[in-house]
Amino acid sequence: MSKPAVLLVSRLPDSLVERLRERFDCHLLADLDAAGLAALAPRLRGMVATGESVVARELIARLPALEIISVLGVGYDGIDMAAARERGICVTHTPGLSTDDIADFALALLLAAARQVVNADRFVRSGGWTTGRFPMTRRVSGARLGIVGLGRIGRAVATRALAFGMSIAYTGRAPKADVPYLWCADARTLAARVDYLVVCASGGADTRALIDGAVLAALGPTGVLVNIARGSIVDEDALVAALRERTILAAGLDVFCHEPHVARGLLALDNVVLTPHMASTTDATVQAMFDLTFDNLAAHFDGLSVPAPVE
Repeated sequence: MSKPAVLLVSRLPDSLVERLRERFDCHLLADLDAAGLAALAPRLRGMVATGESVVARELIARLPALEIISVLGVGYDGIDMAAARERGICVTHTPGLSTDDIADFALALLLAAARQVVNADRFVRSGGWTTGRFPMTRRVSGARLGIVGLGRIGRAVATRALAFGMSIAYTGRAPKADVPYLWCADARTLAARVDYLVVCASGGADTRALIDGAVLAALGPTGVLVNIARGSIVDEDALVAALRERTILAAGLDVFCHEPHVARGLLALDNVVLTPHMASTTDATVQAMFDLTFDNLAAHFDGLSVPAPVE
């Protein structure tokens, strides 16, 4: 029996590609011109994408045999889900595996931004400590934490924050009956009540620029923003202005609107910690995500059920 033909929408790690090639007839989209894609289209039954891939309706429409899109990553907001549903195309991803790593990293960014860890490192390396003391920084223990989106990752962040003696408030579509934390109806109300605001919500049209200038103003001049969710959730122009004008104290960002390109305004500021979308990339988690991406694809072609996307 011939191997099912699969389209690799984004470049994937070599180890995963090698494993996929053992089971599937793989074709990288970047290597195909329009004619090449059209020739392959009647045979392409599967697709592998990443959390950053864009799979638009137009691409889906060009693949009449497409049955499944296996996403390497938690986020799948780049997939046109409406178009996939209309065609009965299965979309699956790798949720849950990176929850602990991302929650750990959220607290790492929060501490780094509040306690100015990166600036303090530069201070020592430049010899500044030999001539004076580093400025005082913001306390974390016992502070008020706001979480935008209390899903798996948001809950894991809350659990870690409790160990710092922090009080927890959150916002989302509706209050959660199974948590004791304070619910706020919107992000602006939440920001006004907390010292630290951590963005854990899903990306997409509903949350685009949810953290805008008004929310940042409500967070205030001693507030710190952390985003480990999706860059699109934060209005980057408003954030640059808020950091530059000290409308907020600091920020820690692992995600950006136009990755891997980071706004010049952010790069020029010393009150923001910037990391390269690495919250989930520990060796153990990445291997587990590779395995699940492959297993989801293989299960579909073995006639087994595949988990639907988790919001």
